[in-house]
Amino acid sequence: MKTMLAFVVTLLLCQLVLAQDLNAYEKKLFIKGKDTLRYRILYPEKYKKRKAYPLVMFLHGSGERGRDNEAQLMHGGDLFIKENIRKNFPAIVIFPQCPSDSTWSRYRREKNSEERIYLSNETATVPQNLVKQLMDSLTGNGIINNRQIYLGGLSLGGMGTYDMLIRYPDYFAAAFPICGAANIPLFLDNARNVPIWIFHGALDNSVSPKPDRELYMALMTRGIKTVTYTEYPKAAHNSWDSAFAEPKLLPWLFSNKKKQTQKD
Repeated sequence: MKTMLAFVVTLLLCQLVLAQDLNAYEKKLFIKGKDTLRYRILYPEKYKKRKAYPLVMFLHGSGERGRDNEAQLMHGGDLFIKENIRKNFPAIVIFPQCPSDSTWSRYRREKNSEERIYLSNETATVPQNLVKQLMDSLTGNGIINNRQIYLGGLSLGGMGTYDMLIRYPDYFAAAFPICGAANIPLFLDNARNVPIWIFHGALDNSVSPKPDRELYMALMTRGIKTVTYTEYPKAAHNSWDSAFAEPKLLPWLFSNKKKQTQKD
């Protein structure tokens, strides 16, 4: 009984410490006209206002949608507040929150099927547009290094990651979609040259790994060398746990930089 009580107390203390650490992500609102994007932003520990930092934008899954400006940190939020991560990869990290009645990208389900059709050739959703405008405003203010803008997302956010890469392939230095899926023909036409590390669980019955497998094979067939695919044989939909634990993920991500242009 005492052992169980000690375990419960330890667990509660760990949750309290984590909640306090997540408070390092400041709550903010980005307002454009009648539309509002809620987001949490983490600045480097020794943040300098006049310095341009890399940006990591992470899109959450469907279960974290809402308006509390908190749930989006449930998966991945604790990764970027680790002391060694903040020390070795100083960056501005943003977790926006998508409202419950919307998505990061457009898609529809086939009748009598779980398959989705991804509509990256249609107008982007309001939350995605707000994310892009937020990034534009930060780069315009000079606090973001536009050669190091990184995008990631899981599940619904993985789909949004692919969608944004298709729409803005020259914007991002690299991306890491987790348990997502893309409009493969449009991705091959527009975003095939963006360095990308794809993650999926072999046992995922929420978002099938089949589209990610097909995308990876299509990229490899075209000789694309900037793609990596990792499939976890024992993972279901929560492959993000394994992806966030990859020791090479952030070193790989931050090693990618867009080529310097005259405009930059």
